[in-house]
Amino acid sequence: MIKIPKVFLGLLLALTGISFIWRYISRRKQMPCPAWLSWMLDNRFTETVAGTKVTLHRIGLLPGERGLDIGCGSGRLSLPAAQRVTPAGEIVALDIQPAMLGKLQQRLKTNGVTNVTPVKADITKPGILSGEQFDRVWLVTVLGEIPDQLAALQNIHRLLKPGGTLSITEILPDPHFQSQATVMWLCWQAGFVPTQKWGTAFVFTLNFTKPE
Repeated sequence: MIKIPKVFLGLLLALTGISFIWRYISRRKQMPCPAWLSWMLDNRFTETVAGTKVTLHRIGLLPGERGLDIGCGSGRLSLPAAQRVTPAGEIVALDIQPAMLGKLQQRLKTNGVTNVTPVKADITKPGILSGEQFDRVWLVTVLGEIPDQLAALQNIHRLLKPGGTLSITEILPDPHFQSQATVMWLCWQAGFVPTQKWGTAFVFTLNFTKPE
C-alpha cells in the first residue's frame, strides 16, 4: 500500500478547500485570477493540456479578422492571435484588471506588437464597445469567473457579426471550471448555435455561431 506523506496530503486538502471556497464566492462576486497569479494562466501545465497553437486553431482566426479576447490576462493568447490576423486584422484584449492589462502592454512593447488594443471593461455591462464588429470572440478559462454569465454571453452575441464564432475553452482543475452541459445551456439561452466540439469532459473547447 502506498503511503501518502502527511505534508503532501495536507497541502492537497488545503488547495482543494481553497478551490471550493473561491468557486463559491465567484458565483456571487467577480473574482478573476489576480495579476500576481498570472503565472498560473501562462505555464507549462496550461500549455500541455490546452496549448496556445491548439486553442487558436480551434478558435479559427484568419488573416484580416477582428477578434475579441475576453479575460485576456497578460496576453498568452492575444499576442499569437495578433500574428494570425496580420496584416489587416486586429485583436481587442479585454480585462477588468488594470494590473493584468499593464502586464499585457509590457509584452506588446517588448515584442513590437501593434495590432492589439487593450481595453479595461466588464463584459457584463451594457453598452461596452459597438455592436457586430467582431468575427470571433473567445473565453479561455474565463466564463466561470463571471457571476452574471448570461449577461456576458448576451453582450458577446451583440458584439459578434452575424455568422461570427464564439469559442469557449474550459480546463480542470481551474476552480471556475464550467461543464460542457452548463456552457451549452448558457449559450443556447443567449441565442448561439453549437457548431464544433473538441476534447474531453475535463478539458474541452466548444464553438458556437451567431445565426445570420
